Amino acid sequence: MLNRELSAVLFDMDGTLVDTEKVWDVALRELAARYGGVLSDAGRIAMVGAAADRTMELLFADLDMPPVEPEAGADWLDARVMELFAEGIDWKPGARELLAAVRAAGLPAALVTNTRRGLVTAALVTIGADNFTVVTCGDEVPFTKPHPAPYLQTAVALGLPPGVCAVLEDSPTGIVSARAAGCAVLGVPSELSLDELDVPTAASLLDVDVDTLRRLVAAG
Repeated sequence: MLNRELSAVLFDMDGTLVDTEKVWDVALRELAARYGGVLSDAGRIAMVGAAADRTMELLFADLDMPPVEPEAGADWLDARVMELFAEGIDWKPGARELLAAVRAAGLPAALVTNTRRGLVTAALVTIGADNFTVVTCGDEVPFTKPHPAPYLQTAVALGLPPGVCAVLEDSPTGIVSARAAGCAVLGVPSELSLDELDVPTAASLLDVDVDTLRRLVAAG
């Protein structure tokens, strides 16, 4: 039987550690305008947690137009978000403190995100690259969330079974990924409700400490 003792903490980035969904909102609506359309609120919500290729699929579907050089659109989106990141990134409430507590407890932390490496590197200026033993980005995995590959790849890189890894996620896309990988998952809703998912939740990271995560993993 697996000894379910907390051995690592895996953090999603956008909407979980940092309050960047509002940045993506600005850039996505600007991109829609460049295509001559207006992004609907429902379309924007569907994009939360999505990888670049899926985001572009959803954007064109929402605008009711055929795909027009989606890779170029994704590159423009990343460049615009990079500009907005340079203006400053805000931590989510309690995120900085929890990350510090995880490190103080001697536990490895990992960043697992659907965001591509270039933007993650920019965000790490704020988050701190040295806080993470492993950083797994959306353009470095065979499949992105909601596929389990990002969390499975991270667990392998840490040399740990997924079951002893606690995951913090704000979106259904990320939660499905982490659960499918076999990790212990705590949902911290940001832009989307998690009520329909059978997963423990916390109102914010202010309500989470290392003991919370130990109990989460022990419960399996």
